[in-house]
Amino acid sequence: MTRTLLVVPTAAGVGLARTCLGLVRALDRRGVNVAFVKPVAQPRPDGGPDRSIALATATSALRPPDPLSTAHLEQQLGSGGLDAVLEKIVAAWQPVHDRSDVVVVEGLSPGPAKLYAGGLNQALAKAVDADVLLVASWPPAGEDGEDRADGAAELGSAGDAVKHLAESLAITASGYWSGEHARVVGCVVNGVPAGDPSSAAQLGETLTQHGLRLIAAVPHRPELTWLRVGDLVRELGPRVLSEGDLSRRIKEVAVFAQGVPGGLRVLTEGRLVVVPGDRHDVVMAACLAALSGTRLAALLLTAGTEPDPRVWELTQAACGTGLPVLVVDDNSYDTATRVHDLDPGLPVDDLERIEGVVDNIADAMDAVWLESLRSSSRSRRLSPAAFRYQLVELARAADACVVLPEGTEHRIVQAAVACAERGIARCVLLGPPDQVTGLARSLGLQLPDGVTVVDPRAVAERYVAPLAQLRRHKGWTEEMARDHLADPIMVGTMMLKQGEVDGMVAGAVHTTAATVRPALQILGTRPGSRLVSSVFFMCLPDEVVVYGDCAINPRPDAEELADIAIQSAASARALGIEPRVAMISFSTGTSGTGSDVDKVAEATRIVREREPGLAVDGPLQYDAAAIASVAQNKRPDSAVAGRASVFIFPDLGTGNTTYKAVQRSAQVMSIGPMLQGLAKPVNDLSRGALVDDIVYTVALTAIQSRVG
Repeated sequence: MTRTLLVVPTAAGVGLARTCLGLVRALDRRGVNVAFVKPVAQPRPDGGPDRSIALATATSALRPPDPLSTAHLEQQLGSGGLDAVLEKIVAAWQPVHDRSDVVVVEGLSPGPAKLYAGGLNQALAKAVDADVLLVASWPPAGEDGEDRADGAAELGSAGDAVKHLAESLAITASGYWSGEHARVVGCVVNGVPAGDPSSAAQLGETLTQHGLRLIAAVPHRPELTWLRVGDLVRELGPRVLSEGDLSRRIKEVAVFAQGVPGGLRVLTEGRLVVVPGDRHDVVMAACLAALSGTRLAALLLTAGTEPDPRVWELTQAACGTGLPVLVVDDNSYDTATRVHDLDPGLPVDDLERIEGVVDNIADAMDAVWLESLRSSSRSRRLSPAAFRYQLVELARAADACVVLPEGTEHRIVQAAVACAERGIARCVLLGPPDQVTGLARSLGLQLPDGVTVVDPRAVAERYVAPLAQLRRHKGWTEEMARDHLADPIMVGTMMLKQGEVDGMVAGAVHTTAATVRPALQILGTRPGSRLVSSVFFMCLPDEVVVYGDCAINPRPDAEELADIAIQSAASARALGIEPRVAMISFSTGTSGTGSDVDKVAEATRIVREREPGLAVDGPLQYDAAAIASVAQNKRPDSAVAGRASVFIFPDLGTGNTTYKAVQRSAQVMSIGPMLQGLAKPVNDLSRGALVDDIVYTVALTAIQSRVG
């Protein structure tokens, strides 16, 4: 039976839209067939358009129906047409309801010009027979914008805040009764002080006394409020002297009013420095800080004054570090006020922040309550969000230690910290400790307990004799081993060989060959594997599929192709994907001929012989493997065609080209490559890997270390 959840705010500015999307994400992670409906579009207080639909499409594969406009709603209500409004809303909701397990409906936010919002939400709950989830913020937000929910301002004591919240929620809940039945099934509170579990516990107990259930106490995370410099440029329209890196986050704003010695303390990572353009001492100090590795957010020059050309020429090297330099006409204090008052809402193009906000809410949701919403009538599906969530949970359970030889690369340091904070893995960074900690400091990070720094030069000597012994058959002496151990990847590989760590991830600044060669030399292949291969996990809009081999083997023969298929099926199964293996070719069945088709047909035969219980079919063209309507015409009796979950490509050229075309053209997130067949887990990164890519690769490695 389909459930409809109407999400209703207790006030404006409590984080309504993001709560809806966090709920959608939490359900999607658990394989629930969830949908989202926004009945009425609501312009923002600054006059901008409603963002809910845009954010929903940015964070999921959902395509919600178009909402009614506020103007149309108010026109209908003004003429007494509430029933007509509800009919239109139900008409949009019904088809979505019929094909879903759970429908999340975003209610209306109240405001001075929307006195009808409460009554309409109550009428809507009855019209679609919805359960109601109430949303509030800590402390209760005013009417100055949705994103105040991310702040955790003071409101007397924590006890006062809890009492006020509970009363506010109870008052709102009293309007949602159906006969003797209370429609309100729970409450979400955003912006709860982080690191203070007693506040959340006290809130839950107080709500229980009012007959309400706390579904989520969402912690305040300051980093989820940080705008990008590009957002400032879009809002303020400054003159851009040096564009630099407009994706930098503005953590704090500082007006540099002191002389340079006294003001140096404000030159820290993520700081937007506001100063008149003729303060050449400050301009030069900021540029020197940038050259020394401090990633200021930007230098914002005021009073319409640009630096003297001679000073500007001296500071050009700092612009090469990515430091944005901007100029506005207002004075410094007016400018700082304008920056402070910038719209804190989520820009639809800021996917990093959107994902962080949505995940923060999804993580806080009561797992038992979420499971109670699942329908038993539909099979579980593994969406991209569900897959990523499962990766993290499996990695946490593995409790693995992963060595990262490229410890002096800023993305690696950021990923190691993220892995430790999320409990994904304990990471060992290889690099000079002073250099690694200095890099972390310049990034505004403090290395947590779950991150260890090891100087590879200091430990290399203890691996010389074991490495020489391992490679003695190739003529290696201890002196040759010592030379090879100058490479941190070789040190990391020996740490793995000796059992000091559980896995290794490298490749952010090294080639695939540089990462894989030491693993093959020292670790070798696992028993039963003929070769090492790779897979990518492709996060398509509605599902996750496996592509192999797209990174390692240029021209596998039939035996090798069969081995790749069997390895890839095992990898899929280990990560919760039911393997249905399609052996890809330019021909389906016997429609084509030639040595390439014969190779795929023979590989398919070998897989069936070695793994008789595995669903496999080939040769199959890609469209026949992936699209049910095509499969019906080309391969109607196949158990794989039209619903393949593992795609095995005949050669590296086909596989690598296909994965990159799908990734780039369809904006699909790909996780990998994950290497298969090694005796111990080693994984390679793309040199263009983002921090999230590295985090998920570490998670894969941790999981591999436990599943074998």
